[in-house]
Amino acid sequence: MDFTRLFEILEYQQQRYPHQVALAERVQGGWQTWSTQELLKTRDELSTGMLHLGFHKGDRVGILAHCGSPQWAMADAAMLQIGVVPVPIHATSRRDEIAHIARDAGLRGFFVSNAAMFERLREAAVSPEFVFSFENDERDGWRPWGQLLQAPSTRDCEKIQYIRDGISERDLATLLYTSGTTGMPKGVMLSHANIVSNIKSVLAIVPVGPDVTALSFLPLSHIFERMVTYVYQAAGTPVWYADAVENLPRLLPDVRPHIVTAVPRILERMHERLMEERNRSGPLKKKVMDWAIALGERFPYSGGRAMPLDYLLKRWVADVLVFRHWRKRMGSRIRYIAVGAAALQPRLGRLFSAARIDVREGYGLTETSPVIAFNRFEPGGVHFGTVGIPAPGVEVRIVEADEQGEGEIEVRGPNVMVGYHNLPDETAARFSDDGWFKTGDMGKFEFKRFLKITGRKSEIFKTTTGKFVAPAFVEQQLALSPFISQAMCVGLNRPHVGALIVPNFDMLEAWCRENNVHWTSPQFMVLNPKVEKLFRQEIERVNEERLGPIEKVRVFHLLHEPWTSENGLLTPTLKLKRETIGKKFEAVIEQMFK
Repeated sequence: MDFTRLFEILEYQQQRYPHQVALAERVQGGWQTWSTQELLKTRDELSTGMLHLGFHKGDRVGILAHCGSPQWAMADAAMLQIGVVPVPIHATSRRDEIAHIARDAGLRGFFVSNAAMFERLREAAVSPEFVFSFENDERDGWRPWGQLLQAPSTRDCEKIQYIRDGISERDLATLLYTSGTTGMPKGVMLSHANIVSNIKSVLAIVPVGPDVTALSFLPLSHIFERMVTYVYQAAGTPVWYADAVENLPRLLPDVRPHIVTAVPRILERMHERLMEERNRSGPLKKKVMDWAIALGERFPYSGGRAMPLDYLLKRWVADVLVFRHWRKRMGSRIRYIAVGAAALQPRLGRLFSAARIDVREGYGLTETSPVIAFNRFEPGGVHFGTVGIPAPGVEVRIVEADEQGEGEIEVRGPNVMVGYHNLPDETAARFSDDGWFKTGDMGKFEFKRFLKITGRKSEIFKTTTGKFVAPAFVEQQLALSPFISQAMCVGLNRPHVGALIVPNFDMLEAWCRENNVHWTSPQFMVLNPKVEKLFRQEIERVNEERLGPIEKVRVFHLLHEPWTSENGLLTPTLKLKRETIGKKFEAVIEQMFK
């Protein structure tokens, strides 16, 4: 059996890798598990219930959930097999964004994960015909999960099969609204063929299978985690869903996964916890940990050649003294981490890999289902600081390249979207005359076949010297400092480059203790002259070691409040909302350049 449409993947798993524990979720401090057979049974009962309520092929239903769950996966599969189009919405979306999506997509109904998500609908003044809850308690305004389940009769089964037979792989499978950095989200239309092509590409290059356990904690409203969940299902990999990313330190040793997918911030937080342990240690252990971490960040292996013997021996010592204890806190079995959505600091990729946790960074867009390129796990398939080799079946080219080979990245393949919903002009503008999709990202190929992202075309600005600066590159270099958590580069029509910086306050507090600087609170520490001097030294070091003359940061301002999707300064995929941040700190930026 093969699969060409998304709703066939569960049956593919049942035929090839039937599991007693296919999916699992946290329930009241324990775990509830679902076998493959139970997932199929519940899927069909959901489809039957929706048909009895009058849902038809082509209807759209929103999913607003605070985390992934088996219910999410089953609702998705149930809708797909009767031609209803799932429209996931990020839990962190603003009220006006939720209202816009509901109107633009014409949503007839909603699935919500809990009372908090239902309240988001009310706040957005969205009143669909039906609201179904993943919870089983009954409340005013929603129908509990259990009431929707109906055992299909023979006639129901025949109707479901008739609808399935009429669904083409080219039909619209899902509508996903991109978390744009400006303006309202745009609906990306993806067909079954788009996503299935990407699933099969990724299956060929990631180490998953029935003997591998996965922990999922990224929202399924993101195409990255959703596509990866389909990959797990197709490979027969059991998936355990975290109820909140904040619970990872407890869930990792509980589930003991072999593989996870993550955004760079997750790895940064794992690294911060390692540094917190280092800061609490005595002088001898602190020196040992500093040596091991520095050794890890110099990890020389890119998969193409044997590791130097002296490094191999030192790595073994570091593993005995530090790394194996770090892995134990992550469940001991973790072996692979796939990273996407934003740029990963190469030093973190090297450190984790030195600790025998292979970190591989990839690149993609919602419009490309999503994977465009990915570093491989096999020998010769990784170069830290790049996003890897184009995925099988995906073509990548660089257009209008400069003398360094840098230009805009364009993509062609079966994974590229059908188009933007209700936006034919914007759809046409994103494709070249010969049919390639314009990503809007700038990049180049290194080591012949490894793609490196250098910035966003729309974000590049020109200083008054007439020179262009790619802010993303400058920000990536600043983030290499252990004292810098977040940074945004500014300088449009300015004489030089400046930066807004959010410190890593855990590292800063440790530095203050070690240097006898009285610690109070973040809002006061960013004003402390000694702290300002520290950051000036850090920035001068980055300027000297990593930035060109035009890119050097000449002025900066420290901010005490982190940028998050909750406070509206990051997109749901944790990218900077540059325009929003620029407006909020307009006066600060003006003062920086005086």
